[in-house]
Amino acid sequence: MTALADLLRPVLEDRARAGATIIYAHLAQAADVPPPHTVHKTAEALEALMEQDAEHGRPLLAAVAISKARDGIPAPGFFQKATELGLYFGPDRGPQAATFHALELKKVWAAYGA
Repeated sequence: MTALADLLRPVLEDRARAGATIIYAHLAQAADVPPPHTVHKTAEALEALMEQDAEHGRPLLAAVAISKARDGIPAPGFFQKATELGLYFGPDRGPQAATFHALELKKVWAAYGA
């Protein structure tokens, strides 16, 4: 999964520098994630990125990737992985999740100079 994470990181960094987000399908396409199951593979690679970022004390670059179906926040796996990493304690949907995501996204944008 590290190889796919390496494909995603530059795309996410570009979006972070622009102060923008990207939906999973567009991220998979921009990073040339090979089929089949490109969105699923992308989600797994995002979790690997979260592990790397947490290990190095960086904001979660994966916050830049959002779900088209979830009103501008990531899929539940983002919040579940953040919980697993000890960075978030709450539900994977609803106002608390949206607030955590917004705060993490601001940290990412600040770190990348947006």
